[in-house]
Amino acid sequence: MSESPVIHGSNKQQRYESLVAALYQDVYRYAVWLCKNQPMAEDLVQETFLRAWRSLDSLQNDKAAKAWLFTILRRENARQYERYRPELVDIDGQSVAESSENEPDKRMERELLHNAIKRLDSDYREPLLLQVIGGFSGKEIADIMDLNNNTVMTRLFRARSKLKQEFGLDADELEE
Repeated sequence: MSESPVIHGSNKQQRYESLVAALYQDVYRYAVWLCKNQPMAEDLVQETFLRAWRSLDSLQNDKAAKAWLFTILRRENARQYERYRPELVDIDGQSVAESSENEPDKRMERELLHNAIKRLDSDYREPLLLQVIGGFSGKEIADIMDLNNNTVMTRLFRARSKLKQEFGLDADELEE
């Protein structure tokens, strides 16, 4: 699991700015995976941080800030789908920016993995992304998704199994 950010500041403004500086990229990356559309992800992240500003006083433990923001993001994403249906976007060309490894073989491997993850049912894809992109533990994912921990662990296992099967890998190779 990734380290929790240290959020400094004696007043609300400083605390909020520290929160944004520490977690913006993680929240944005998860938003892109959720909605598969960069402009929509940007709007989603903006609304997430606006809601976070409004209810910052309710965040009692700064170590829980990342899970708190991901929960706000998921709820805001659900609210957006309740209000309207977004225009369909061809997701085949979409990908999340990776490291500077631009070797053709590496790009192709990432593209194949991204496409395989996109094809997973959302029940499997979402916990996997929370774990891989968000760095959350099974218990944290269960809290974020409002599910039983055993359900989350089963979904993570099945998601990885489906990916292993698709690529013909054993468990150790998938973790690398």
